[in-house]
Amino acid sequence: MKYKLYNLLPSFGTNTYLLWDEESLEAMLIDAAAPCAELVGEIKTENLKLKYLVNTHGHGDHIGGNGFIKRNFEVPLCIHKEDAPMLKEPQLNLSEYFEINVMSPYADIEFKGEEILTLGNKKIKIIHTPGHTRGGISIIADNLLFCGDTLFAAGVGRTDLPGGDYNILMKSIHEILFILPDETIVLPGHGPSTTIGNEERNNPFVGLKAQY
Repeated sequence: MKYKLYNLLPSFGTNTYLLWDEESLEAMLIDAAAPCAELVGEIKTENLKLKYLVNTHGHGDHIGGNGFIKRNFEVPLCIHKEDAPMLKEPQLNLSEYFEINVMSPYADIEFKGEEILTLGNKKIKIIHTPGHTRGGISIIADNLLFCGDTLFAAGVGRTDLPGGDYNILMKSIHEILFILPDETIVLPGHGPSTTIGNEERNNPFVGLKAQY
């Protein structure tokens, strides 16, 4: 599997990822933060077959490009059912707070639990990792973990926003993410990449160095 990182919304530093299978050229776009003609052009130039558009959660800085992508590709929009109402409601996705009023198309696929998607012959696992929002998900593809705003390099997602829950976030990280192999590459919704092993050892909020 290959992936490429895009920064479509510099004001929020949101990471948008394009993930694809090299053999079939089937692709998934994760967290289309804002409209981007260059991204669309690259997908078409590389002859990638965009199969899924996935939101790790429903906050406005992760969904702002959904409509633009769907206007350019016939691709299903996927999000967990708990966050699906946030797509159309600026108050729920918090964009109203920044006077942006982001409104996304409705979801075509609402995840309910653990789903398996495919890109070519590769299986992509969707796991529910709530805490930052009720419907937060992470995506596992080979040794890659796209975890939205659940876990960051030396940090964790906020839980003081509507739908956030600190105890649930801690459970998601310790019981779901930290059971993955140490070498798993963590690709968060903001900031640099890291590994599960590094965060287990050094993350000051949830790792061995955390003070409780």
